[in-house]
Amino acid sequence: MSERGEGADEREALDDIVRSIGRPDAYVLHEVIRRNGDQELRRHGGALFLSAFAAGLSIALSLIVPGALKAHLPAAEWSKALSSMGYAVGFLVVILGRQQLFTENTITPVLPLLHDRTPKTAWRLARLWAIVLAGNVLATAAVAAVIVHAGAFPPELHAAFAEISHLTVAFDFWPTCVKAIFAGWIIALMVWILPATGTAATLVIVLMTWLVALCGLEHIVAGSVEAFYLVMTGAASLHDYAFRFFVPTLLGNVFGGVALVAVLNFGQVAPEVEEGKEADGKA
Repeated sequence: MSERGEGADEREALDDIVRSIGRPDAYVLHEVIRRNGDQELRRHGGALFLSAFAAGLSIALSLIVPGALKAHLPAAEWSKALSSMGYAVGFLVVILGRQQLFTENTITPVLPLLHDRTPKTAWRLARLWAIVLAGNVLATAAVAAVIVHAGAFPPELHAAFAEISHLTVAFDFWPTCVKAIFAGWIIALMVWILPATGTAATLVIVLMTWLVALCGLEHIVAGSVEAFYLVMTGAASLHDYAFRFFVPTLLGNVFGGVALVAVLNFGQVAPEVEEGKEADGKA
């Protein structure tokens, strides 16, 4: 059996264990996510890129669906809360479809590095981040160009897209960075708890990503669709995309996911991890 096949079987076995426990402790969650992350670090670069590109295309639904809802809802206070629910659609497709999203990778492949702390694992993590981020961003630029130039959407939808998208470049560097920290924190928390949610996974994804949209937080991939939409329509420049959105959002998402979720949650199970290493060494 191939290494990939063995990894998939192991992941399914771990998922079965989690479901049988009902409410797994932090160490079990850590092990499930770490072993999933270890498999991701070993994936072929081409497969990673194609999966990331697919995710970048799918996440466009997080602009299209809220835009369609906004265009058809009355101008009332409650309509923002409802239209923001549409933001979750892109994330549902990406996460349930097992496509590669950069912010998920601020925790899943980081745990193997915290566990091993070797240059080889660090290199694999850097490689995965570079491939996934490139695939995500290139796809968002491509899909934004199609949305703008294909003539598939009526003017009222484009007006809604523009109104939603302008917030991505509306703030200075540090406010954008702080908003991105919160978004990275929320998405990484979602990834941390998903193995324990079972049949409630869809509800958890919807609630957590809806919160990101409702609070106007910045997500590097979903926000790239919006920011590129502005660039393609001439409402923003590439400089705006790079320095008012991309750089502060990337820094914030990485810090929120790695420092506030991966490192802190690893810290609470670190003694058990070390005990497991010692036991394996003796064996």
